Amino acid sequence: MRTHLALGIAAMLFFLPHAEHIFVFIPVILIATLLPDIDSGFSYMGKKPLFRPIQWFSKHRGFIHSFTFCTLVAVVLSLYFPIAALPFFLGYSFHLLIDSFTIEGIQPFWPLKGKVHGGIKTGGRIEDGLFLFLCFLSLIFFALIFIA
Repeated sequence: MRTHLALGIAAMLFFLPHAEHIFVFIPVILIATLLPDIDSGFSYMGKKPLFRPIQWFSKHRGFIHSFTFCTLVAVVLSLYFPIAALPFFLGYSFHLLIDSFTIEGIQPFWPLKGKVHGGIKTGGRIEDGLFLFLCFLSLIFFALIFIA
């Protein structure tokens, strides 16, 4: 969770200068960064009672962990709440991107069977290094926005 949140913060700070509605942009991108893990009962979001029924119908890193689902939700948001569509898509996509580098990988274009994965072990040393890098990157983006 912490690496996803660090990535969400870095992405939020990177895109923040271009956001028109920052009070929608900030929470939506950060929540969307954590949202794909609602399909796991072990995740921060997945432990919430609201999301338990989803876990009955979806396996972890299945349909919910796909660009198919991300795009469908972003399209629906663009129709009914357009100012949330882009930050949702960004946050959710960055989560999927980072998961695609793990050993477990993701099935990006569900229902197609193709799976993408890398060599990073979830909770391993490389992920710890990535977390620190993302924190450092966030500090740089923060300085560029608010100090420069």
